[in-house]
Amino acid sequence: MARLHGSWIWYELMTTDFSGSKAFYEAVVPGWTMSAGPPEADGYGFIANADGGMTGGVLTLSPEMVQHGARPSWLGYIGVDDTDASVAAIEAAGGKCLMPARDVPMAGRIAMVADCCGSPFYVMTPTPPPGGGESTAFSTNLQGRCSWNELYAGNQAHALAFYTKLFGWTLPEPMDMGPMGTYQFIDHDGGGVGAIMQAPEGTPTGWAHYFRVPSITTAHAAITASGGQVINGPMEVPGNDWIVQGIDPQGAMFALVGGK
Repeated sequence: MARLHGSWIWYELMTTDFSGSKAFYEAVVPGWTMSAGPPEADGYGFIANADGGMTGGVLTLSPEMVQHGARPSWLGYIGVDDTDASVAAIEAAGGKCLMPARDVPMAGRIAMVADCCGSPFYVMTPTPPPGGGESTAFSTNLQGRCSWNELYAGNQAHALAFYTKLFGWTLPEPMDMGPMGTYQFIDHDGGGVGAIMQAPEGTPTGWAHYFRVPSITTAHAAITASGGQVINGPMEVPGNDWIVQGIDPQGAMFALVGGK
């Protein structure tokens, strides 16, 4: 079993239009099915894959949330042993608590936080289902899962110190990107989970989560045909993969990885 603390365990799409997001992502990511939740769960939806595994959830933003600054976006959840203790440690390390810790029935305890450079994410201590079970949200090879987590940091050195201290991530040999600095890979529990790089001047900071698709060429066509916008790529990356970054019809930035 993978170590919980420091692992990526869930991904959440925040959107102003559930039906529009469902139509878009089901066309772009083969195998995804987005289903709305019951009223008693405020309609919180889920993202399931063709093989039955889950990738994450869908939070429909209310007008009040938008009024208070919430915007369509993707956020990742990092598993922690103790949510309240992690929030305190994050604040002590220069981060902020954006949404106080709270219990989610049959799911666990969560809090929304920001790192030392202002990039938001969640921390979560999950409640295991009867009989146990592990998250299937992150996988380097399974279709429909997040295969890479990439941080465009406001200050790369500060971000590396922040995350390695709090989540036990380790840093293998970085990749030299010339004038753009280094692409610092991050490992957790013996495996690669992503990278942290210095955000180029003028580039928004934050986490980008790359969801795996069979073909980037096919996904690229589906993005444009379904009302999305491609902002970067297709681009070949190490490991015989290709990536594309885009903006969905509701304004959320997303990223995909897969074969050509």
